[in-house]
Amino acid sequence: MAARILVVDDDPNVQRLLSYTLKQEGYEVLVAADGAEAVRRWSNEHPDLMLLDVMLPKFDGYEVATKIRAEEGTGKHTPIIMLTAEADVEQKVRGLRAGADDYQVKPFHAAELMARIRSLLARFAPQELMVGRHLLGQVHAYYGAKGGVGTTTIAINAAIALHRELGRKVILIDGNLQFGDHRVFLDLGLDRKSIVDIVIATSIDQELLRNVIVKHDSGVDLLLAPPSPETAELVSSEQHHMVQIIDQLRSMYDYILIDIDKRLDETNLDVISSADALFVVMTADLSCLKNVRLVLETMSQLAFESGKLQLVLNRSNAFTGINVKNAESALKRRIDHQIVNEYRGAISALNSGAPFMFTKADSLLGRSVLDFARAVDRGSKAPADALQFAHATS
Repeated sequence: MAARILVVDDDPNVQRLLSYTLKQEGYEVLVAADGAEAVRRWSNEHPDLMLLDVMLPKFDGYEVATKIRAEEGTGKHTPIIMLTAEADVEQKVRGLRAGADDYQVKPFHAAELMARIRSLLARFAPQELMVGRHLLGQVHAYYGAKGGVGTTTIAINAAIALHRELGRKVILIDGNLQFGDHRVFLDLGLDRKSIVDIVIATSIDQELLRNVIVKHDSGVDLLLAPPSPETAELVSSEQHHMVQIIDQLRSMYDYILIDIDKRLDETNLDVISSADALFVVMTADLSCLKNVRLVLETMSQLAFESGKLQLVLNRSNAFTGINVKNAESALKRRIDHQIVNEYRGAISALNSGAPFMFTKADSLLGRSVLDFARAVDRGSKAPADALQFAHATS
């Protein structure tokens, strides 16, 4: 059973960063945005450890720690790590007197925080809890810098390449909830179950997912978008439905590939925050380069790890007047992957509902996507980069 950690911080970016890092290490994560909610969630859900920011609405971190220590009495001790932007010794002493077990000053290194968490859990948590990393499936989000760049084509065929050519267990999610194309591109009818069948259930678990997942002839499992745009609203960002689904799938698959649409709304931000890698698909034209620069800036502002964002240049050998070197110069960064242009083959495969990696894997385009899948698979085995948390407002 995974240890349950309550993250208490009123900054959504810090919440996302901490939640992502903890989930990567195999922990279950709860979140609270103010002191009152923190005390309530501690009382109702009994977390195994708390990461507690000092500056909070309603009750500050010192008050929260004091209330918890008073209420737990001689019962189960919940270890608390206090988070603060202040390195002052007096502040540390105040936190420890309020009942904190440890103190972490922002910005901090993820490896140090994980070591402190493991140490406290080893001291206070039941032995049956998992207090370290266990193997989890990789989550890859595919995002198109603009419409028509081939994001869905790449996501579908990369999934097939990872499964058929590299032997990985793969599920592909159509995250374009209003206007998903996977049913059309994979020649599937409207009668197949979708994400809506999951989110309307009482609870989301693996047994439910297995009953909704669609098996494609290629061997790749699919989680389809709703059959009509209006039902997409049932997938709630407030209840973090996509995050719940992803968390369940991590222990079922080697790779979870999610083809998301261009809106950076709360649902897509949830997916991006949960992703181990974000593949931004682009072509070498001015409007696309402009959009890629905006995406890079936005991800930087959201504190998404730069090393986990990868640029995929589709139709790399198509003549646009802008070569790879020019594109990299304009973006001030390297393009990570290139996929060749074979527009007729790609369009023909889409219109027939038979992906080229399934029917023509030995084509020029198929070999190019296989090279991409191999590079992705190699990269997924590398350890995650160290995470530095930005200076907090608290």
